[in-house]
Amino acid sequence: MVMTYFDFTDFWSSIWTKWHFHPDVLIGLAVILGLYLWVIGPGRIKLGLSEIPVNQKQILMFVTSILIILFSLISPLHELSDNFLFSAHMLQHVLLTLIVPPLMIAGIPGWAFKPVMKIKFIAFIAKLLTHPVITFSGFNLVFSFWHFPALYATSVDFHSFHVLEHLMFISTAVLMWWPLMSSSKELPPISEPAKMLYLLGLAIAQILVFAPITFSDAPLYEFYVNAPAVWNLSNLADQQIGGLIMKVGGGVLFMFLFIRIFLRWAKNERSDTKSFKKKQIEINSVKNKTSSSFISSVNS
Repeated sequence: MVMTYFDFTDFWSSIWTKWHFHPDVLIGLAVILGLYLWVIGPGRIKLGLSEIPVNQKQILMFVTSILIILFSLISPLHELSDNFLFSAHMLQHVLLTLIVPPLMIAGIPGWAFKPVMKIKFIAFIAKLLTHPVITFSGFNLVFSFWHFPALYATSVDFHSFHVLEHLMFISTAVLMWWPLMSSSKELPPISEPAKMLYLLGLAIAQILVFAPITFSDAPLYEFYVNAPAVWNLSNLADQQIGGLIMKVGGGVLFMFLFIRIFLRWAKNERSDTKSFKKKQIEINSVKNKTSSSFISSVNS
């Protein structure tokens, strides 16, 4: 029997009591954070990774990424996405794939992977996995794959599949962001023009998932059709809001980064042009002085 919550205030108040402290989430995030703190602290000195410590901004970004994952997976947002609203699930996915990975990568110092990159096999695999064609294709295929109604239903019906879905989302999203955000010399980012093309491709690829979800004239996900209705929101409206969250969230972020990278690239190009012209003027000046000296010596 479908139950409808008509009272916004009562439901909103009760939902904030729904926190899910999953041991797998807590242990997994604790291990990741502990490893990070060891690498940038004692590990940096013990392994001789770098003489310069990680700056506070990088640490803040990495810790923030962990806290966002924690919020997404144990807070009332998780309760809403698992039991009530498709749109809440899409917000969760946006946080896990578009917000967490760039923060996490930006928080990792470039020298963190020096020891493992000395192992040829690992270096080969790492370079393969972070190749822009692989990262772009891998993320978009995984993201599209899990939004097929049958697979989506499996992920919300079985906790183990749901965990697998989130692990695949986060891991492929980290790889997807790597060519854009990396500070590693061993696994460097792509060029500025390539970054702009990459972001444009990501924005277009989102349409494959966004369009069917947003413009469908009927609900695609039976789980939410049978779920309790919240705030008198129809299943179709909830699905359309979810699609818009996905597209607007990604679209705004990708456009912001596109403009930022373009302006940075244009500024660097102008600087390079000025430097080139300055060098040409200096070279011509030296040539002119040499020619004048030669002519003077001949005349004398």
